Amino acid sequence: MENAGVKFLTSRRLVKLEKENDFYVAEYSTGEKDTFEQVYCAIGRSGNIKYLGLENTSIKVENQFIPSDDWENTNVEGIYSLGDVSGKVQLTPVAIAAGQKLAHRIFGGQANSKLDYSNIPTVMFSHPPFGMIGLTEEQARKKHEDVKTYKTEFNSMFYGLTEKKIPTFMKLIVAGPEEKIIGLHALGKGVDEMMQGFGVAIKMGATKKDFDSTVAIHPTASEEFVTLS
Repeated sequence: MENAGVKFLTSRRLVKLEKENDFYVAEYSTGEKDTFEQVYCAIGRSGNIKYLGLENTSIKVENQFIPSDDWENTNVEGIYSLGDVSGKVQLTPVAIAAGQKLAHRIFGGQANSKLDYSNIPTVMFSHPPFGMIGLTEEQARKKHEDVKTYKTEFNSMFYGLTEKKIPTFMKLIVAGPEEKIIGLHALGKGVDEMMQGFGVAIKMGATKKDFDSTVAIHPTASEEFVTLS
């Protein structure tokens, strides 16, 4: 992204933003200033609970979210919290899946129906996109004793004839003697579309051996995941 002209400013805070004529002047904690035509502020989000009247109930609220357990139960029996308002995993498909599982349990007679929040494929639609499934290497080493990583970096054939190259990076994290895949990470062109298929495999408990025994589709970038060594 930096090579494409995006400027990242780290180790500083935005302390002031003022409009001067048709421009915005930003001042940082370092004393530096920048001028912009447009400013977009992305500072996270909180639960949309303002008009729910929760002050008239005993429902527990934490940082503008309504926490719930693994079964979506709040601290008040018969009241459930799921999706973005629960503060768990703020993704639309997650909210839909959690709601379906809850409905099956309450109305469908499926007593054990609940959403498994592990190994949810996630994509950041940046340029290039980034995708991941499961644990980061840091999380994996805290949770498992025997952890091994496989990784590669290359230029996609899409950029074979161009002067400007955008590299692709891929990484597998495995655990135990069976090398069960507990983390998959990729950065590069097309990795957003790759995540769904690999998500199915990892959800089913795929191992490095399973990936190795899968015949590669050539020429694709995703074939690198089944040829890592």
